[in-house]
Amino acid sequence: MKRRNFMKLAGALSVASATGIASAMGKTEIENGVSDTSEATNTSATNNASAAKEIYEWRIYTLTGDGQQLDSFFEKTLFPAYGRKKIKAGAFKLFKPKEGEKDQRHVVFIYPDIDTYYKVKKTIWDDKEFREKAQEFFDASAPAPVYSLLETYLSEAFDKIPTHRLPDPSRTLFEIRIYRSPNEEANQRKVTMFNKDEISVFDKVGVNSVLYGEILAGPRMPALLYLTWYKDEATRAEAWKQFGSHPDWQRMSKLPEYKYTATDNKSIFLSPMPYSQL
Repeated sequence: MKRRNFMKLAGALSVASATGIASAMGKTEIENGVSDTSEATNTSATNNASAAKEIYEWRIYTLTGDGQQLDSFFEKTLFPAYGRKKIKAGAFKLFKPKEGEKDQRHVVFIYPDIDTYYKVKKTIWDDKEFREKAQEFFDASAPAPVYSLLETYLSEAFDKIPTHRLPDPSRTLFEIRIYRSPNEEANQRKVTMFNKDEISVFDKVGVNSVLYGEILAGPRMPALLYLTWYKDEATRAEAWKQFGSHPDWQRMSKLPEYKYTATDNKSIFLSPMPYSQL
């Protein structure tokens, strides 16, 4: 699909806003950072540069309660319905919610292309089994909502990793980072920075990639997001320590073409749900 046609279609899609802020260079890149020293499998589903780039729909639900009702809906009804359409889904909760902080559910649906995304959004409501099983949840949650806010990012995979990589079963910690750029041109340079240099350094130091997406629709634009995994907090810490001192990072962080590519970032630590497919 031609790039301009892709963007035209993606721009027409109705997508809810999402939390997120973004950053990119220097100290903000590595502060609070750390990662996995163990060798990640990180095998790509089809790590082929010529493959069509995936589309990622990232949803953030802010819960009103403990999430059990929503989890049951995801596990028994929504995810199986998407599975019948051959769409993989990941599900996560906050790794360590702060005192008084409302818990969240982060869900990502992985589509092979934008046409499939649009088709699934329309035809999911024609799935008789889904409608029958989901109606009880819809009827119960309408008068007593199980989430107070639903925010969404729609993004296109990077050239470097056009299809997602599977995390190792030993993973206990995921991290999503959302980088916001000062303008569209700066955002394109930040994407280039990842494609050309930064992801390669991640691979060397144990920042284990799952997916990267250039955000097509979201709350604060322009922006990008990426998801990584770690065995635990200690391995994450070690990986980001190695990243910050790595000579390739030191070199690229000083290149003029990567200057002012992002203004801020938001980092969220997550734990996988038992029913997650990532």
